[in-house]
Amino acid sequence: MTPRSAESAPVVVLAGGTGGAKLARGMLDVVGPDQLVVIANTGDDVEIYGAYVSPDPDLVTFWLADVIDERGWGLAADTFGVMDGFRALGVEVWFNLGDRDLAIGIERARALEAGARLTDVQARLASSLGVSARVLPMSDKPVRTWVEAGGRWRPFQEFMIKARGEGPVQDVEFRGANSAPPTPDMLEAIAAARALVIGPSNPVISIGPILALPGAREALRDSRAPVVALSPIVERQVLKGPTATFMQWAGHSLSSDGIAAAYADLIDGLVADQRTEAVPLLQRSVLLDTPAARRRVAADTLRFALSLG
Repeated sequence: MTPRSAESAPVVVLAGGTGGAKLARGMLDVVGPDQLVVIANTGDDVEIYGAYVSPDPDLVTFWLADVIDERGWGLAADTFGVMDGFRALGVEVWFNLGDRDLAIGIERARALEAGARLTDVQARLASSLGVSARVLPMSDKPVRTWVEAGGRWRPFQEFMIKARGEGPVQDVEFRGANSAPPTPDMLEAIAAARALVIGPSNPVISIGPILALPGAREALRDSRAPVVALSPIVERQVLKGPTATFMQWAGHSLSSDGIAAAYADLIDGLVADQRTEAVPLLQRSVLLDTPAARRRVAADTLRFALSLG
């Protein structure tokens, strides 16, 4: 594959969770909003409290809008009056949502019930927050990640929150993926891209649902753009989330070799702080803890990707 020569062609980031959102924010500084497209995992979506909550697309949007709360999720300075009200009524509150976050979910549920596409609803949210980069849900059809652990199947959010993400994981399913095509917007962005970057997200449960969509892998392979991944492993550790648990289930080591194996036959290169001989490598720090670090990692990742043409 060779990169597109036109500098106006978009850089497409595949993202799920905090790592992917942080990389997207750094890439925004590097290429600007008109050239950034983020394809976000929707396997974590959940319908609760009369709302349709889309955690990963919202997380990316909040990061791009610089309104992410310091706790790493939700909107900065949000209040939790509704959740407190539920608790006072004896309602089990296991999925905590801020009031403004809940309003977004309720409006999303209303719009979807009225026949709107998930893609268009997300675009309206982005616009309302001043985000002009494109944040694309991976599909307009429902896909739900389910996890089997301890002999019991749970939706992903229940596994992570109610069951505290405790493994070992016995199985993973992306229910609905076979009948959930990628959006035309996603396929067009991939075809037009000058670089395709898989964010430092969990390869199994954050990027896996995107790749499970019919034709998604083929679209990435057929694109003229180079495909590179940024490792979610920082100095041999995972800073956040259950990546180690799911990589173990998938039979991959928690290493650059393991990340390369997870994306075998898909990526042209890897950005990581640990060596591998499996694919071309840019060895550098992948820590995304400050705005400056996010910009540097994004810039180096893009430069590396374009060098692989």
